[in-house]
Amino acid sequence: MIAVYTITSGLHDESVVSRFTDEFLKSVFPKGGYEFRGADFSDFGTHSLDLIYVRTGGAEGIFKSLLPEMLSRGISSYYLLTSGRSNSLAASLEILSYLRQQGLKGEILHGTPAYLRQRVQLLDKVASARTKLQGARIGVIGQPSDWLIASHADSVAVMDKLGARIVEIPMEELLQEIAVAKADKMPDDTPMKTDVRAAYPGATQIYHALEVLVRRHELSAFTLRCFDLLSSVGNTGCLALAKFNSAGIPASCEGDVPALLSMMISQALVGRTGFQANPSRIEENGEMLFAHCTVPFNLVRKWQFDTHFESGIGLGIHGELPQGSVTVFKVDGKLERKFIAEGELVYNQYEDNLCRTQVVLKLKPEDARYFLTNPIGNHHIVLPGRHKALLEALL
Repeated sequence: MIAVYTITSGLHDESVVSRFTDEFLKSVFPKGGYEFRGADFSDFGTHSLDLIYVRTGGAEGIFKSLLPEMLSRGISSYYLLTSGRSNSLAASLEILSYLRQQGLKGEILHGTPAYLRQRVQLLDKVASARTKLQGARIGVIGQPSDWLIASHADSVAVMDKLGARIVEIPMEELLQEIAVAKADKMPDDTPMKTDVRAAYPGATQIYHALEVLVRRHELSAFTLRCFDLLSSVGNTGCLALAKFNSAGIPASCEGDVPALLSMMISQALVGRTGFQANPSRIEENGEMLFAHCTVPFNLVRKWQFDTHFESGIGLGIHGELPQGSVTVFKVDGKLERKFIAEGELVYNQYEDNLCRTQVVLKLKPEDARYFLTNPIGNHHIVLPGRHKALLEALL
């Protein structure tokens, strides 16, 4: 819920200010959807988004007197809603300057009603996403794969910046659960190769074993050192990861925690984790091929089972994503660096010398160049839609 608080100079006629306040807030919130708290700041900081409407000039001292109590609640960022009347903007400029001098964050929300509606909606989505991430428990099942030499995470930074905790779970615990997990039968009407059909029950055992670990450790998300399963149980985690991601529980491959953090942010902001994939080819014009052996079912328009690419065993997923706008996204393990680029998914393809789900994207050449000059690891997240503004606002 969005809450609106007000600060007002006593020099102004309250009846006039109140009348304009009602008109102004109706223009910003034509459908309601906010709680008007007025000058009562007793619960400031408890809503998804708290706005301070600076109604008049001369209110700067009032804000300064309120600030110590707000700071005592751990609030370090402030949104000042302003109008074009009664020196509202001028007072907000002074308040924001004061906040900056104190090393605090803030933003003045000022402009047309259409702009303010758009900006407030974006900030509310970001605030709601931060609330979802706060307190999350991130399972690392096994260590990151040996080849991910640049894809580890800083647990202190993850706690400080997202409020999420990393929980390390030994691979042996998963293997014990796989050994006793139930196996589902493949539906008879699902066409596929004989070897893939034979792998299906084992793939479902991995899924059910992971269900146990998610419940036991109260995980909000997890990453899996999945290649170890090829030698230990002769199967893959591809089906399991596809199902968990589709159900809204971010799950990344190969123990890649930065990729998982990116998927968690995507899920919290837009309700989908995205497609974790490797760039496989890059053209000078910005056209890029991304591929991986699993994909969330809720991202694809159709899919079929196949073998795992590198090993030729187990179960992988060949999915086709819809054409249209996409966002390519990645954060590093300290949440200090980010890459966000919007582009177009131009077509899907299938070559037998690559991971099973393969999409060709068109990015700006300068964005594609990033992968060859300063990448954040190999895995990146392909998210349908244009979400750059949302992601940048959160990060």
